[in-house]
Amino acid sequence: MTAQAHNLEVRAERDVHWVTVDRPGDRNSLDSQTIEELRTHLAEAAESGARAVVYQGGGDTYFVGGADGVEMYELDPEGARSFSQRIQELFNQMEASPLLLIAAIDGLCFGGGLEFALACDLRAASTRSRLGLPEVKLGIIPGGGGTQRLPRVIGLGHAAQMILGGKLYPADEALDMGLVHAVLPAEDLVRWATEAAARAASLPAFAFSAAKRALYGSMGLPLHAGLALEAERFAECFSESYFAERVREQLADGRLATTRPGHPGPKRGEHGDV
Repeated sequence: MTAQAHNLEVRAERDVHWVTVDRPGDRNSLDSQTIEELRTHLAEAAESGARAVVYQGGGDTYFVGGADGVEMYELDPEGARSFSQRIQELFNQMEASPLLLIAAIDGLCFGGGLEFALACDLRAASTRSRLGLPEVKLGIIPGGGGTQRLPRVIGLGHAAQMILGGKLYPADEALDMGLVHAVLPAEDLVRWATEAAARAASLPAFAFSAAKRALYGSMGLPLHAGLALEAERFAECFSESYFAERVREQLADGRLATTRPGHPGPKRGEHGDV
């Protein structure tokens, strides 16, 4: 990072940035400084040519243990609104990022930490992890998008149970709800994230970005508006030559059939990718 990050450890590889939120005395919680460091890093990662960011928590107890309670303790209603908007801006930036964002969750992941994970594209949790939005037990509600993103991920029924009950759920129950994509031993999280990042890096970056923008951009839109958005992102892809080159290759070697004159027919038993 161009500026020294005090609360993040960043290891940049060719296609993947590994980011550890490391605030050992504060449960790896998200205070204003950490939020700003995450925003700065994400912008720099996109400019660097990376294809994915994997987020982890420092130590073996917390992934991210909520937003910073000491900072929030001092807020009045106007300050609370500003803090909520600030953390929401980070998560909106994450959702809009052209990169694949992966939450590798090992340990407790609750409150702002779960909202952080919800802003990632993929989530894997270790078997010892527990996840939830317990804010109502403290006399507040989720303020980082939890009331909005969680129902979109796991459905209104499960989200109501989690938010209104304030319970933390073990990883296997989170998997059953669809909150995480995989549950595995802690020692396998890095392997899982590495493989997921490698798959993203193997895809055309412009198409990956267009698919992500169509997927998240349609949230909250009526079907006809979502379809129109999809058509726009679909059309964008045709300004690149990648698809045409793949089709020409498949026509040339017979994997793709055509009835138009001047093109070879398919080899028996073989099919194209499209």
